[in-house]
Amino acid sequence: MGFFGVSFSIRGLRWVRLVGVAGLALAIGLPCGLDAQTRPKKKPVARSGKASAKKAPTRKGGVKAGHKPAGNAAAEAASAKASAQSARLTSAFVASAQLRPMAQQLSSTRSSAAYSGVLGYAQAHTGEASATAYLALGHSYTLDHRYGDAVEAYKLAGVRGDVLDDYADYLGAQSAVQAGRGSDAYGLLDHFADRHPDSIFVNNAPVLLANAYLQQQNPAGAVKVLTPLIGSAQADHPDFEYTLGRAYQLSGDRSHAIPLFRAIFVGQPLTPEAAQARTQLLAMGAPPSAAERKIHADQLFNAKHYSEAMAEYNAVRNDSSLSVADKDALEIYTAVCQLKLKHLGRRDVEKLPVTNDDSAALKLYLFAEISRTEKNRTEHDDIINRMVKEHPQSRWLEEALYSGGNMYLLTHDAPQAIFHYKLLVERFPNSVYAPSAHWRAAWLNYRLRNYSEAARLMDEQILRYSAGIEAPTALYWRGRIYEDEERNFGQAVNYYRALSDAYSNYYYGELARQRIAVLGKQAATPPSNVLSYVRKLQVPPLTGAVPENDPHYIKAKLLANAALNEYIGPEIQASPTANQWGALAQAQIYASYGEYTRALQSMKHSGISFFTLPFGQVPVEYWRLMFPQPYWQEIVADAQKNGLDPYLVASLIRQESEFNPGAVSPAHAYGLMQLLPSVGKENARREGMKGFQTNMLLNPATNIDLGTRNLKSVLDRFGGQPEYALAAYNAGDVPVRQWMALGNYKDVAEYVESIPYTETREYVQAILRNREMYRALYPTH
Repeated sequence: MGFFGVSFSIRGLRWVRLVGVAGLALAIGLPCGLDAQTRPKKKPVARSGKASAKKAPTRKGGVKAGHKPAGNAAAEAASAKASAQSARLTSAFVASAQLRPMAQQLSSTRSSAAYSGVLGYAQAHTGEASATAYLALGHSYTLDHRYGDAVEAYKLAGVRGDVLDDYADYLGAQSAVQAGRGSDAYGLLDHFADRHPDSIFVNNAPVLLANAYLQQQNPAGAVKVLTPLIGSAQADHPDFEYTLGRAYQLSGDRSHAIPLFRAIFVGQPLTPEAAQARTQLLAMGAPPSAAERKIHADQLFNAKHYSEAMAEYNAVRNDSSLSVADKDALEIYTAVCQLKLKHLGRRDVEKLPVTNDDSAALKLYLFAEISRTEKNRTEHDDIINRMVKEHPQSRWLEEALYSGGNMYLLTHDAPQAIFHYKLLVERFPNSVYAPSAHWRAAWLNYRLRNYSEAARLMDEQILRYSAGIEAPTALYWRGRIYEDEERNFGQAVNYYRALSDAYSNYYYGELARQRIAVLGKQAATPPSNVLSYVRKLQVPPLTGAVPENDPHYIKAKLLANAALNEYIGPEIQASPTANQWGALAQAQIYASYGEYTRALQSMKHSGISFFTLPFGQVPVEYWRLMFPQPYWQEIVADAQKNGLDPYLVASLIRQESEFNPGAVSPAHAYGLMQLLPSVGKENARREGMKGFQTNMLLNPATNIDLGTRNLKSVLDRFGGQPEYALAAYNAGDVPVRQWMALGNYKDVAEYVESIPYTETREYVQAILRNREMYRALYPTH
């Protein structure tokens, strides 16, 4: 969402928009064209920690005559060192293997019995096994805010073993600072990088050390630690900037402190440091200006933090330096937050002031949204026409056009929806809404059987928005027009092949291969120039073999034994070759102790576009982690009892809960198959189950039993057609029957693409895709 329509790229990842107001800009110096970038919130590996106070190793040098060249000798020495480290880590992993279930239980429950069990293990063992147990204790003490106990546990971890010394040192120092004993952290963090050069905490240790100095009233020490790092990548992190700002502030150096705090407040509003920076600016008598607070609020709005944005807009309005026009504009911005929070009515909008800047367009947008809610199409269209005439380039016209198109899409008025979507694309071709709006115009033309216009728009979709999620859909349906309407079977096959090659395991990739099979061998046809624009996503080379001797990998497994789960991923990624195997290794570690949900999520969040590759080009180990089989016996038994496809059941569970038996949705759906209590109760009655209670739905066996019965019932209501049943499972029976009643679908794929709820459409497509993946991975014999 945005106010002024300024668009820019954040580190090449996505598009966002900032807010701006001409009137406010003139009065308080806010530039109309905002060019400051908002950095996404960074999550550092850790904010503080403890380093062991062991003496830094003495470096020895000198090469005797006749020895191998220094480069080879150095490489061999490094290799030998890595091998020795791997051997020590492996020994520690084996020694502490029995600790893992105890530590994992402690981390999740932190009960007295769990603490006693891990403490008993630590005391009964020696060496690395004991050290790992004390790390687990320190971690759980920290989670329970028992920082003094954590300090002592980490200290014992450092004494008992040494392969995880960087964790004992860093996390121990963190606990010391949190306990108010910052001086205890000095020795643990001083020269941390020299003692632990390969640690994932190397970049964070200086910030923690600086915080320890600040806590002990030594800002000069903090400045001395941080200033050499200015200009480094670490210096861009908000925790570094804030700590340095505090060091300058406490040193009396306002000229350096104030700009740092202002930069955080304005440029990184979603970080915890932003609020802290504001506090320090107020304490220094240099509060953020109205313009800075406006930018801060704008970015909160863009991030959909509407309550916080509204509070900030209201606060800025109280600035006595603002003109009446500025305050009027801010009142309207407050109102749009209320709209997003569903706290705004027509009377509220009617009471808003009249303005002559871009906030006037925003007020019209609010009226358009109210008229949409009231289903007053005539007023809505009049407002759109007025916005086109009076505010042709306003960001709020863009918002209103997309909202209006969606309104007409949901009410099945295709011509009006097309009008809104096409106008949006024409006036705002670079809008974040443009790819979606363009595709919807193309699809609605297809549904109206305006095939020539649909074909033109589909090709244009591929040309203009090849990176969009709509590209595979456009390829498929353009191929269908070639096949069904133009009878150009060769070109249809070209489109289907391009789709299958670039999006192999997408929903439409499978449909494309089905069409190729139907068409059979066709005479070669020169491919359309449009197909040269099809973007094939790059996937790093993947290996199914994890380097068992990689120190970071072994260390990650050892961390799992201590239940330091949040550090497993960062530790693996510290390996220089992790891009080839890191995602696999992390997921395998989770899966090895039954954390299938976490394993699946880690694969999903790896950033690897697995589904663009043919099935056989991805090592099967990846697929099995992405499509696991927990509870498979129960799934097969209950599916067979109800006449269901077990692959479909597993696919639905994967989509609904990611195999988390304890999942509870905001809509109060429970367990693996996400059953509402009322649905569970009804199916329990039909099953003859006595004494049903809602929490029984968190039992995997019960949930699958009742869930498969429910799925069978839904399928029966829709003639056994999975596409209709899955849509109903997600959206309910009534909308699905309304969509079915529209009729005139050539086939079920056209019905699926016509589902107007994006969530439901993607849900159906994902489950059908999942089913094919399960069938390929686990064929029946």
